[in-house]
Amino acid sequence: MDENTARAAFEQALATYEQDFGKFFLARLFGLELSYGIDECRIDFELKDFMFNPQGGLHGGVIAFVLDISMGHLLHRTSGAGTTIEMKVQYLKAARAGRLSCTARFIRQGRSISFLRSELVDEQGELIAYATSTWKSLRTTAAPG
Repeated sequence: MDENTARAAFEQALATYEQDFGKFFLARLFGLELSYGIDECRIDFELKDFMFNPQGGLHGGVIAFVLDISMGHLLHRTSGAGTTIEMKVQYLKAARAGRLSCTARFIRQGRSISFLRSELVDEQGELIAYATSTWKSLRTTAAPG
């Protein structure tokens, strides 16, 4: 692991984070870039070696983290705050370098319970992993903005 890269990412995250969606410390540490389309949330990020497991691939916990964030941010944008009730991750292929993209969409959006799916792909569009999840909305009115 390149310690200078890890330290620089940590220092940058400390200097720029806000306790807000898309700007919280871990999102900054991992360099997550969030964007929204119609009924979807996309996260793009560059792999860094401090994200890797001992076998040299992207750690499964990082994959689950990014999938969860994409779905949570989509729910927050459309329905307000929510919480994960359950999430299942399917790991299909190792990611070892480059830029990855994660896109979350609703399977079914309800007033209090919603079902979402998120897919993580590499630069060639190859599916790395996907998750399905169930979410509970903590309020039933749309979030501002």
